[in-house]
Amino acid sequence: MCGIVGYTGKRAAMPVLISGLKKLEYRGYDSAGIAVTSDDGILIRKQSGKVAGLAEIVEQEDGMLAEAHTGIAHTRWATHGPPTTLNAHPHEGNEGRVVLVHNGIIENHNDLRNRFKAQGHTFKSDTDSEVLAHLVESHYQGDLLEAVTAALKEVEGTYGITCMAKDEPGVLVVARSGSPIVIGLGDDETIVASDASAIITYTRQAIYLDDNDIARIEGSKVDIRSLDKGAVSRTPSEIDWSPGAAEKGGYEHYMLKEIFEQPEAISNTIRGRIDLNRGTAILSGLNLSPRELVAIQRLLIVGCGTSMNAGLIGEYAVEDFAAIPAEVEQAAEFRYRNPIVGSRDMVLAISQSGETADTLAAVREAVEKGSLVAALVNVVGSTIARETSRGIYLHAGPEISVASTKAFTSQVSTLLMIALKFARAHRLSREQGIKIAKEIERIPELVEAVLKTNDQISEVAAHYAHYNNAFFIGRGYMYPVALEGALKLKEISYIHAEGYHAAELKHGPIALLEESMPVIALLNEGPGQEKTLSNVAECKARSAPVLGVITEGDEEARAACDHVIEIPSCPQYSSVVPAAVALQLLSYHIARIRGCAIDQPRNLAKSVTVE
Repeated sequence: MCGIVGYTGKRAAMPVLISGLKKLEYRGYDSAGIAVTSDDGILIRKQSGKVAGLAEIVEQEDGMLAEAHTGIAHTRWATHGPPTTLNAHPHEGNEGRVVLVHNGIIENHNDLRNRFKAQGHTFKSDTDSEVLAHLVESHYQGDLLEAVTAALKEVEGTYGITCMAKDEPGVLVVARSGSPIVIGLGDDETIVASDASAIITYTRQAIYLDDNDIARIEGSKVDIRSLDKGAVSRTPSEIDWSPGAAEKGGYEHYMLKEIFEQPEAISNTIRGRIDLNRGTAILSGLNLSPRELVAIQRLLIVGCGTSMNAGLIGEYAVEDFAAIPAEVEQAAEFRYRNPIVGSRDMVLAISQSGETADTLAAVREAVEKGSLVAALVNVVGSTIARETSRGIYLHAGPEISVASTKAFTSQVSTLLMIALKFARAHRLSREQGIKIAKEIERIPELVEAVLKTNDQISEVAAHYAHYNNAFFIGRGYMYPVALEGALKLKEISYIHAEGYHAAELKHGPIALLEESMPVIALLNEGPGQEKTLSNVAECKARSAPVLGVITEGDEEARAACDHVIEIPSCPQYSSVVPAAVALQLLSYHIARIRGCAIDQPRNLAKSVTVE
């Protein structure tokens, strides 16, 4: 959600902080601020609105702000208090001796605020984060590390924080519990951030803090401790993508760039993981032998949003290929409803960022209940990856746009490989396995074919951009694609869109069909197509415009629709990917025509690290 950047070292801090904030803009935010420290004290500048506005302010200033070598910065996504300049970070303690930036939620902030008000403290904002600044300062007696340590022992909730003190110029103290913090190790300098994209310009060597870690940083010296255990050692890891991977590369939007990166991203995901000779998948990260795979009697997939939609496709594939029960749970529900899981179940957590709060909580609940737990994530070193110690990295590269595209299709491709792996350990023959493996290897080629129709999809989008509502329908494997298509459209175009199983139309939604309610129907060849065609006829009979996603050359499906988007012929289990890509392009072009902020949709954040 919110973005944190901190710097201490040999160079001027302000350009590094502003650059880092710009890299974090994709996370979604409503205000931004910066603070620097020197021998003369702490100087803070902040405002509601975009980082560009903040940059204009600070770049016009000389003196301490421009010359300081230590500072912190933040982009805020409002939780407690509206998006105003006063609520923007950084926040000061009551006397201005301590300043901090904070991601997360301090759940006992009201009790702490009342305590400090009774002591005569004055608060300038409505935020829980300012309360934390007052708490740290109340413990400060010349040692910032000790003050933060003492304060955090009184805190209930989640946090990723970076702190400075007026009396300790050149020192940063950072800590995390439930909200990510990464420390970039440079040459006589250290860069702190909530996301590796903010540090990759300066270094690829990074330390990812664990929950309850707290670190004192001065120049290149990093001293990490645990709130509970004292000094700890954290091994640096290398960020495996270049700074250029997080740039637009000539595209109008990150989302469009990432849509067009999907053939390469999916190729990277499946590279080295398909064994055509044995007709199986090589997924060493699962660390499971065929005998151990056979012992798994049920697969539970947990995720949120797009990751949950990918999981639904995985459910279909695992049951279809391997004939073992598979279920998908919304991660927050899994945590709070006391799920029934055991040692013969495998829980697979799916999260692009590896930091999703609800999914992380589900992982911890599954571990507590004695289940085998694995992760499917895109970010090396992320919390979910570390806490499961078993799973698969997507290797899809950084995804900057808030609306997920290449992560989704890479997740689906990986889930197909997982289903194949399970199936070969059960009853699937080598010949059938080889056939499925070849189809999985074809997926990048299928996506390439859809991308070549981008101009045609743009033309189709022009016919649907003026509607304010839409239905997406599908059956079988196409049902989760309908859910994902509706999610993409509502995320970036602000059109109210709903995804339904096609059979559900007559159980209520059909009452809304009229000329102003278009239906996007997934009609590509496969089981259930004839039934969905009948549903399309019902839509047309009620004057609803119909856009069909059809298999190339299917004239019957074409004739049933007002407009069509064609995808290549392939089995339905692999057609989910080109169909999803077609709907991504449709949503993108509709949002572009409507003039929406495609990469940073209102109210949304890329990584949901608080409940």
